[in-house]
Amino acid sequence: MSRLLAEALERVGGLPPDEQDAIASQILASLADEAGWKKSFAEKRDIIRRMAQEAIAEDERGDTLPLAG
Repeated sequence: MSRLLAEALERVGGLPPDEQDAIASQILASLADEAGWKKSFAEKRDIIRRMAQEAIAEDERGDTLPLAG
């Protein structure tokens, strides 16, 4: 466990149980969301790769415009 996580858990441990549960629910939801994104990207890796290649080809042909900055 990292030092920062240990510190966070120690601080959360000093809160009332209902607040501990609220924080735990947020952490678990965040981890589940992250896992969902990873799975989604893994399943669509070929599509993402093809789209990136198409974008590079469009740029190489001069079919793109610079971003306004």
